[in-house]
Amino acid sequence: MDWNRIGVLGTGNVGRTLAAGLAAVGHDVRLGGRDPQRDELVDWSAEIGVPVTDTATAAADSDVVLLATAWDGTENALSLAGAGLDGTVLIDVTNPLVFDGRLKLAIGHDDSGGEQVQRWAPGATVVKAFNTVGYELMVHPGFAEGQGTMFIAGDVAEAKAVAVRLANDLGWGTHDCGGLMAARLTEPLAMIWIEHAIASGERRHVFRLHGASG
Repeated sequence: MDWNRIGVLGTGNVGRTLAAGLAAVGHDVRLGGRDPQRDELVDWSAEIGVPVTDTATAAADSDVVLLATAWDGTENALSLAGAGLDGTVLIDVTNPLVFDGRLKLAIGHDDSGGEQVQRWAPGATVVKAFNTVGYELMVHPGFAEGQGTMFIAGDVAEAKAVAVRLANDLGWGTHDCGGLMAARLTEPLAMIWIEHAIASGERRHVFRLHGASG
């Protein structure tokens, strides 16, 4: 699979962390959001060297797109990206989180956010990845015990290979969980990460699967 240009949709902490990390290891990256001229984004772009554009332009100019939006903005972001996502590998970093007295998953058991993203973006090939850790540790987490494990789920082997390459570039080992349906497992795993962060008051923890590939 030929790919060179990477777009990141979502200008929050997750999107900016992934965009900066991928640019730092030599990828051609652009960040896309609804308000690319916002002062803090202009300053960030000047500091990091990653251009910030609107969502549609970032999608259309990319071969691989990382979806790093808050769940309540995900459908809208995909709508704004539109046909620019057709033919792309779309790496879904989101978790379908809602707050109803406490943080919980809005989708589960017989469906997943990853599968919903695929329905919202039928022209793209969706891979679930980077959703089981907080943004602070997405790039070269650097634990003495060894690499953390990034869990990958998707229906197309070539698309999953792209996600594996990017995870490796950012300092992760990987585990292939199988088809996109496995997002039904990795999204609840993200809740374990979140619950531990809330209970412990710290965010320096990752999952590590001994014997994982990649």
